[in-house]
Amino acid sequence: RSEINPNSKSLKVFDLRISDAGNYTCEYGSQVVSVSLHVFQLTISLDGHFLPTEAPGLTLIQNSPLPLPNLQITLFNSNNNIVKPKHLENKTPQKYVMELKELEATDSGTWVCHVRSESPWINHNISFDLKVLGFQNPDFKRKHATVDSTVILAWHLNFQQIKWKEGFTGQLNWKRNKSATAHELLDFNITTRGEKHETKKTSHFQFEIPESKPKSVIEVKLPRVHFSHSGQYQCQLAYNNRYVQSEIELVVMKVSANPVGPLLRGAEMTLTCQVSSPLPSNAYLLWERVNGTQTDIKKSKQGEIKVEVTISAAGLWNCHLIEDNDRKISLDYPVEEASVWISYVIIGASIGGSVLAFGLVCLCTIHGISWQRRRQRKKRMAQARQCLLENKTCQCQQ
Repeated sequence: RSEINPNSKSLKVFDLRISDAGNYTCEYGSQVVSVSLHVFQLTISLDGHFLPTEAPGLTLIQNSPLPLPNLQITLFNSNNNIVKPKHLENKTPQKYVMELKELEATDSGTWVCHVRSESPWINHNISFDLKVLGFQNPDFKRKHATVDSTVILAWHLNFQQIKWKEGFTGQLNWKRNKSATAHELLDFNITTRGEKHETKKTSHFQFEIPESKPKSVIEVKLPRVHFSHSGQYQCQLAYNNRYVQSEIELVVMKVSANPVGPLLRGAEMTLTCQVSSPLPSNAYLLWERVNGTQTDIKKSKQGEIKVEVTISAAGLWNCHLIEDNDRKISLDYPVEEASVWISYVIIGASIGGSVLAFGLVCLCTIHGISWQRRRQRKKRMAQARQCLLENKTCQCQQ
């Protein structure tokens, strides 16, 4: 594991080990030169491959032929910011054990362990890589959509960015709410070469897997959103029986009217705006009429998932979902006023229907009376025939 350069008379040691520490002596003629080699060994738990929320463990070991000094250790993350270990234990002068705080995906990169000592003088940097496989998305995100719109849900993985060389798997699940049963929409795997393979797992849920997207993106497209598509979409990564997930909650808005159709003159209509899941405390629904007044505004109360407004005039109405004074989504509902002739037709049809119903009742009554008279006449004729058969006389009533 070593070689000597004949020109410079230097010694090169390959694959340096902690046991290589010691005194090295070079003799050339009557000249003798000694060098003391101080060796540090830094090991990282899990071979430096982590998932978010995992806490790395670092172990620093030193070996030297001289008395071992007490070291001052400073850690710098990939952004060159000082990181204080959650726990630092100096078990012996030879061994230092450090436990870091839980990692995030953004902590990936090259870190530096700076080792310093006054006697003997040591000022040395040890570089090491931490790779945190995860999402560039936040752990939780809320996305809004309106009924019949198109929405794309995407999760951006960081395996290409951090040059992750290990294979891993994942899946995308959907469930209506936290307590509901999860349904697997698709699964995928990433090979050691960074190739991605996706498989659609359900045919009951209408969604598409876009083809023209980067390898590091897991994406589904809902071409026509239904109110029932709302819920929690969870993308989960699995590596060595360890898991991490990122969730997107899809909130869907719909509007409806009762009764449906043009607004008759003098009539009223109720407009309902509803979302699919409870809103945070800083969000609310708002009905407003375009070019209307303050009286044409209706706001939902805290905790409500729908708001209703009763109207008596036609116009364009908008329902807005507002969160932190930011308008997230809006949905229009045009209310048309029924034409005058349509109103007359409807009123005439109503009157005509009433007259027709009355006529039918009268007709049925007259028919019933006639039927009763015919029945009585048949009964009397039958009695007369019976009397003739018995040689009796009878007098017909006039």
